[in-house]
Formats: sequence, C-alpha cells, structure tokens
Amino acid sequence: MKTIDKSQLTAQLLEVLRVVEIEGEEILVMDGTKPVVRISQYEKSLSTEELFKDMRGKVKYFEDLTRPTFV
Repeated sequence: MKTIDKSQLTAQLLEVLRVVEIEGEEILVMDGTKPVVRISQYEKSLSTEELFKDMRGKVKYFEDLTRPTFV
C-alpha cells in the first residue's frame, strides 16, 4: 500500500485519485507517523436480494412470521 503525507495530498490529489482508479491500489494518507485516511476504489455493496439469492426457496417457516413475538 502506498502512503502520502497529508500536506502533499492537496497538491497531488488528482494524481493520487488516478492511481487508485487505474491501478486499484489503496493509498494511506499520513499525518506524520499517524495514519489518517485510506483512499480506495468504491465497491458496490450487495443488495439483500443478491446476498441471499442462494437461499431463496430453501428456508422453511414453521410458524406465522407476522405473529407478534412475546418475551
């Protein structure tokens, strides 16, 4: 993972974003020796339907799911 100092980021932001976009590499922004921000490619999160698609039709319900649950 590449690193860049926070003070250099403003001058090189477009270049850093191109590296992340084209190479897919993450960039760690540092404030001296302290990590502050990680810049990485956007990853689309899965929808609930996509996440549980393999289970569709395989789950069995043994009671009414709309009935209130009492403690």
